[in-house]
Amino acid sequence: MRFSGWRVLKEGLTGNKGWAPHWRDPEPQPEYDVVIIGGGGHGLATAYNLAKEHGITNVAVLEKGYLGGGNVGRNTTIVRANYYLPGNSEFYSHSLKQWEGLEEELNYNVMMSQRGQIMVYHNDGQRDAMVRRGNAIINQGDDAELLSREALRKLVPILNYDNARFPIMGGLLQRRAGTARHDAVAWGFARGADQRGVDLIQNCEVTGIDVENGKVRGVQTSRGVIRAKKVALAAAGRSGQVAAMAGLRLPIESHVLQAFVSEGIKPVLDHVVSFAEGHLYVSQSDKGGLVFGSYLDFYSSYAARGNLPMVEHTMETCVSMVPALAKAKVLRSWGGIMDMTPDGSPIIDHSGIEGLYLNCGWCYGGFKAIPGSGNAYAHLIATDRPHGAATKFKLDRFRSGQGLMDEEGTGAQHNLH
Repeated sequence: MRFSGWRVLKEGLTGNKGWAPHWRDPEPQPEYDVVIIGGGGHGLATAYNLAKEHGITNVAVLEKGYLGGGNVGRNTTIVRANYYLPGNSEFYSHSLKQWEGLEEELNYNVMMSQRGQIMVYHNDGQRDAMVRRGNAIINQGDDAELLSREALRKLVPILNYDNARFPIMGGLLQRRAGTARHDAVAWGFARGADQRGVDLIQNCEVTGIDVENGKVRGVQTSRGVIRAKKVALAAAGRSGQVAAMAGLRLPIESHVLQAFVSEGIKPVLDHVVSFAEGHLYVSQSDKGGLVFGSYLDFYSSYAARGNLPMVEHTMETCVSMVPALAKAKVLRSWGGIMDMTPDGSPIIDHSGIEGLYLNCGWCYGGFKAIPGSGNAYAHLIATDRPHGAATKFKLDRFRSGQGLMDEEGTGAQHNLH
């Protein structure tokens, strides 16, 4: 079944009775070539790429709940490629290029909106940092524009430019950045993987990973034992727990990141805007709600909920930077479990156990990385060689100290990233 404007019109005129389920609900088979643990964005994108790019279709994606019920549906939907350091820069550039052709490739509307993202700066030091970042982005082959205070005011007049503590001096704009519908991304990859023969198995919790003589043999699940030649972890904030089933201790802490959405209001914000002070980021959804968030809750947790002090901090920062939003009502909040590495950059690598692969440590960058991650992770699983865009995401950098990518320059401490 392909989507088209004609099909939508036809179904609308005939009671929408011709739609079929987007994917099957299969029973798990006794054995697969590849088992992927985690039915979120990264797991589904990996399965899709294994089937499409490498012809590996005897694949199962195991999800303990429902597809897209984890971090892929618990984020602020931002897509960008304005990273600074080598290793991160080329990867997120690769991922943004994948985003730009994703809807046509999947034949699915993921509501990709390249509205542009602006990183605001407040002082001379931050301006100099933005200049360096912008030059690095341009050297990588992506777009970046340094905006003066006057140019920024024309684009985003609603900001508080004369804040006494944090006056806005300008910003760094990436026009190709923007937002996408988070759950639609999961659904699109799920549909594409299913159409290529991948089994998407929901309500199937992995309870153990079988390893014999240094080689993975399969997984134990709430729906029975499943044998596999290769097992790939894509469990986001639960990566540390899942890896422990195979006897691995990963350099990861799990922290909660809260996000919020306001009531629908008239259009006031055409871009994604992030502020250097308070680590605030805000955009306006197609339905009019303002979507925003700020820092992590600075304690380790596996609970997908936040705490009131961070709610208070986020609201204070939001009103400080955009005073006109003070009277907007917050409709709801949610928490995603972030798998934080010490240097703030991800891991796509072999685990050290034959046939067991790792995809984790995405920190704040998980959603925007989904297409690139799925492409690179599938390449690693299929060929046992790292993808050219992900060669720096090695696990052993935390053992040797060589090749660390501290993107924010805040030190090797998990919760600072």
